[in-house]
Amino acid sequence: MINKIIEQKVKTLEELEKMVQAMKIKDQKIVFTNGCFDIIHSGHIHTLSEAKNKGTKLIVAINSDDSIKSLKGENRPIQNEKQRSLIIASLFFVDFVVIFEEATPFNLIKTLKPDVLVKGGDYKISEIIGADIVIKNGGTVEMIPFLEGFSTTDTIRKILNTK
Repeated sequence: MINKIIEQKVKTLEELEKMVQAMKIKDQKIVFTNGCFDIIHSGHIHTLSEAKNKGTKLIVAINSDDSIKSLKGENRPIQNEKQRSLIIASLFFVDFVVIFEEATPFNLIKTLKPDVLVKGGDYKISEIIGADIVIKNGGTVEMIPFLEGFSTTDTIRKILNTK
């Protein structure tokens, strides 16, 4: 049985929109990041914990099962969206989790207008979905370098013993 506190961290966009408005009135800095988070590894933990250091509240958006299938193929996700959302919500530095159906979190970013948008990896700001919205609203975009050697796809290949 999952702890109710963990379950309560998983929100709808509508719930989060109201909460973010209230948090901003209290001058809390809202950090937003997203991903599939199919098989959690040290790289995810690193990126999410570093993201939390960029503000007061960390919102993590995760792709729905259908969204992942369209991005990664029919054999993904390995874990369903409910499992993935609860795993991410169980991390003490994650304040809220939201699941999105679209291929990108554009609508979430447009609606929530976070103060900080965080992505892992070597993106250019022009390649980051929603960066323009965040910057236009006075926020910042932060890139957190990936930890070398950690990849969900590589982990799945190891498990399957394929290349």
